[in-house]
Amino acid sequence: MFIIATKKNVRVFNLQKRELAIKKLETGLRKISSMAIHPGGDNLIVGSKKGKMCWFDMDLSSKPYKTLKNHPKDITNVAFHRSYPLFASCSEDSTAYVFHGKVYSDLNENPLIVPLEILRGHSTSSNRGVLDCKFHPRQPWLFTAGADSVIKLYCH
Repeated sequence: MFIIATKKNVRVFNLQKRELAIKKLETGLRKISSMAIHPGGDNLIVGSKKGKMCWFDMDLSSKPYKTLKNHPKDITNVAFHRSYPLFASCSEDSTAYVFHGKVYSDLNENPLIVPLEILRGHSTSSNRGVLDCKFHPRQPWLFTAGADSVIKLYCH
């Protein structure tokens, strides 16, 4: 599978079949700023300008399963943890949000999304806020990089 985000949509291609796009995910967002693919491969999250985040279950529909509006400013990045059921978003509002995102192997059961924590700590003096967030590969820790030239580790 090859997944590309355009300005407003996400297109999914199957490179083995050499077909045109097999799926076009309609975000309903004005401008996509970031995208992360769940380690299982069938779910993805898309962050946008204007602070909205969409969760897609690609087996379910081409429309978002859930749209979350948590940040008042633009989302700069979204990330999934490789082994824990966690995902995060960071924004120009100098915050990062951490969510529990459980995906079930049973296709009849919808993903479970629960907000866990709002992480603050970067300086709000610059208008750029938190620029990036990444999870540690094995621990449930989140690293954030801010426009204040500081990298923070959150390990609650």
